[in-house]
Amino acid sequence: TAVGPMLTRDQLRTLFEYNLWANARILGASEALTAEQFTRPLGSSFGSVRDTLAHLHGAGWLWDERFKGRRPATLPPASRFASLSEVRAALSAMDRYYLEMVAAMPTEELARVIDYVNLTGEACTDPVWLVLHQLSNHATYHRGQVATLLRQLGAPGVSTDLIRFYHARQAEDRR
Repeated sequence: TAVGPMLTRDQLRTLFEYNLWANARILGASEALTAEQFTRPLGSSFGSVRDTLAHLHGAGWLWDERFKGRRPATLPPASRFASLSEVRAALSAMDRYYLEMVAAMPTEELARVIDYVNLTGEACTDPVWLVLHQLSNHATYHRGQVATLLRQLGAPGVSTDLIRFYHARQAEDRR
């Protein structure tokens, strides 16, 4: 079982709204890259901007498979995305999927415990809410990597800090 209090559906929905916002910003910043820069290996965790963004999508796919009781042994290959527009479409759809899923999820489902085997072969047991929190946090980590890769490639950096998301929401609410 998880340590700490369960996150509510509203808290999780806010995190997935943030993911949608932050991913749109990092994808927008990636538009400054040439096709060669987008796939250029830079020695980061997943090599290139494309591969790191594809990993974000793959992680969402992986957890959805686990929620459905399936046990994938690997992530899909990043090479399935030939362009930024393909990554954008897939990642945006995944972000909307999770946002809608969380918004409709009853509290009992958030508390449901799933058993799965991670990619290193370790058997794990976690409640759905904790996995959703992990998925959101995981995306934050890798967006930071993409921001660094963008700077290494000479593209302007972009902030995806959570506080900026809250400030953007406040500005929208005042309109």
